[in-house]
Order: sequence, then structure tokens, then C-alpha cells
Amino acid sequence: MATSLIGTVVDDVVLTVERGKVLEMARATRAEDPVHTDPAAAQGAGFAEQVATATHVVTAGHLRDQLAYVRALGLVRERIVVGEVAWDFTRPLVVGDTVRGTRTVVGDETKPGKRGGSMRIITLQTAYRDATGGLVVRQTESIIEREVPA
Repeated sequence: MATSLIGTVVDDVVLTVERGKVLEMARATRAEDPVHTDPAAAQGAGFAEQVATATHVVTAGHLRDQLAYVRALGLVRERIVVGEVAWDFTRPLVVGDTVRGTRTVVGDETKPGKRGGSMRIITLQTAYRDATGGLVVRQTESIIEREVPA
């Protein structure tokens, strides 16, 4: 059985919320609220700038070395899948925000697989904090490593 990784800091990333990326994510997710696509609509709704969509922090994946974190966790890339992802916001991200995301292992368990063998489920939390240190969004994701049945 593998050693538990709970408490391991996996990586840090700095993400600046850019207008072009907000628009790309709004289009990709078919966001209909104009606060995501029109600065005037966002300001009219009380925001300083365009509002990023709820899943915007996934763009931080482009800034990370994904293979390095898989190796750091001792996982086999060909056997992993993303289980689920959830976001908990304390406030919306807007164009111009810069946040630092620290990703930490908060869960590490092994369960029997439905098709034989076992599966290891590692739960990661990324706390995105602004320049004041205030939590803006917490992303929780589970990574599943499937064991090849004997």
C-alpha cells in the first residue's frame, strides 16, 4: 500500500485574470450573462470589471507542469483520470485580478475497483488567494489512479 500524501503541497501557480481568457471561457462554456463578455454590463451590475466564469481557474492548468505533479504524487499517467472538480468562491474573479493558487493533497485513499483491482483516489485542494492573502476561490478535485487487474 502506498504512503499517504495528505498535507503534501503539490505546486503553486500565479494566475492573472485576462480579458481575452475571460471572453474565451465565456464562449466555451456558453455563458449567457453579459457580465462575462461586456465590461459595461459588468460595471452596470456593480463589478469593477468583466466577471470570470465559475470555471475560469482551470486555465491555471496551462501554467503548471502537469506531468511533474503526476510524478511528484507517484502516479502513473496512463492510469489516471479526473474524478470530479468543484469550486467554492468567496467573491467573483474579475479581469485584472491576480491570484496565487497553492495546491495541496487533502485526501488519499484506496478502494476496491468495480471491475477488479483497486483504485487510488487523491483529493487535491487549490486555495487561490489575492494580494492581501484573502481566499478568493477554493478548487477541490479528485484524481483517480486505476490499478490494472491481475
